[in-house]
Amino acid sequence: MLGRIFTVGGYTLLSRLTGFARDIMLAAVLGAGPVADAFFVALRLPNHFRAIFAEGAFNAAFVPAYAHVHGERGETSAKLFADRIFTLLFVSQLVLLVLALLFMPQAISVLAPGFTEDAEQRHLAIELTRITFPYLLLITLVTLYGGILNVMQRFASAAAASIFLNISMTATLALAAFFPTPGHAAAWGVLISGFLQYFLLAGDLATHGGLPRFATPRLDEDVRAFFRALGPATIGSMGTQVALFADTIIATFLPAGALSALYYADRLNQLPIGVIGIAIGTVLLPEMSRRLTSEDHDGALAAQRRAFDFTLLFSLPFVVAFLTVPDLIMRAMFARGAFTKGDAAAAGATLAAYAIGLIPFVLIRSAVATFYARKDTATPVKAALIGVAVNVALKIALVGSFAQVGLAFATAVGAWINLVLVIVFAVRAGYLKLDSTLTRPLVKFGVAAVLLGAALWLTARLSPTYLAGLSALRDETTFLLLMVIGALVYAGSILLLFGRVWLRALVRG
Repeated sequence: MLGRIFTVGGYTLLSRLTGFARDIMLAAVLGAGPVADAFFVALRLPNHFRAIFAEGAFNAAFVPAYAHVHGERGETSAKLFADRIFTLLFVSQLVLLVLALLFMPQAISVLAPGFTEDAEQRHLAIELTRITFPYLLLITLVTLYGGILNVMQRFASAAAASIFLNISMTATLALAAFFPTPGHAAAWGVLISGFLQYFLLAGDLATHGGLPRFATPRLDEDVRAFFRALGPATIGSMGTQVALFADTIIATFLPAGALSALYYADRLNQLPIGVIGIAIGTVLLPEMSRRLTSEDHDGALAAQRRAFDFTLLFSLPFVVAFLTVPDLIMRAMFARGAFTKGDAAAAGATLAAYAIGLIPFVLIRSAVATFYARKDTATPVKAALIGVAVNVALKIALVGSFAQVGLAFATAVGAWINLVLVIVFAVRAGYLKLDSTLTRPLVKFGVAAVLLGAALWLTARLSPTYLAGLSALRDETTFLLLMVIGALVYAGSILLLFGRVWLRALVRG
């Protein structure tokens, strides 16, 4: 399990690093103005639908169902099940694509109503979204292929696929002079990456004999069970996306640059979510599904506890850094070209607000795995919808005083409510035990976080004195210094508080 986590996490980290290179170029070429805001709307629309129908609901329903059919009735039955789901998925996504292309002006009016006063920006958003939206069909098939490969214990290609998005967008942005606007260059990069990701996953799956084919849809018991799980999972994923839709809609009424600040802050916030939270959750779900299918309930519980420990161990440094020195991080990463230090300050404040909810962001995939592995997609929906209701209400209350920072803070509060309710439901159902094995490490992690925060704060305050002689790259040098000192302090704190025995037991299981 640990090896698979590092496989997924390693490729995801490479994807995030190439993503930062892409975002640095985006910031330098697009900046944080009207064209950038139009592109980010065009990027968000297919991504919202992808999160609802592909990576969110579909994965939660398909992976346990496919693992169950494969474990109970063998590879032939599992392949027939995958063929039927593939056919239904392809047809539904094709219909959605046609409708989206036909009614894109109406969709933009709903998603970005603030653009109605600027006809040129609205037209640009419609044009760019028509370019990016076919990406949804391709990435949905990529998600299906990735789910099959994960059950086959093959995680590498699915984890590496998103690297193509970064490479493709970087390449088209480098050729931005040949496009009508830099936004067009970025949008075409998104679409091209969809084809590259599809061929990567399809090639891997075809090599191992699992590539789905078109089959006559039949609502047998397996397919009906899949749809029974998909319905609640879709509602749950949709609830989360409603909150993100609310961010986009509200931010279009804010001054130019608010959407861009949300985007760049979210990109940094997504680093630990993707590399740690999603990577561990991706491995944990098929692991728990396999153990529960074989009636190994203690093994499933132990796997989930280890997932919690791994998640907190690796994500706490990000939480502390984003809360302690967010402005410096934003300046070091993006403040060049069209992206000013003022833009970095706005994005840094937004990042700090997001960071308040980073712990539940990274833990939620591992927390809901205990329900999804049991094919219970309904219970997590209750927690998600309550969290979303509070989230949206807070957005409306805070946006007037705090602009996009209020939107990010509301998202963080909603995430905490979601996680706490999921844990309460799991404990009540007997799927999780809040004993000392689970709670004792939390106190130690808290102490380690305080020590790391103090070290980062002192270093950030003292470094200007010692780096005053630098005329260039001062922020970048300070950032590297913080990384080195932070790594040393955090590693020492973990060894002191937990000891080598705990770390060896965590790695060996």
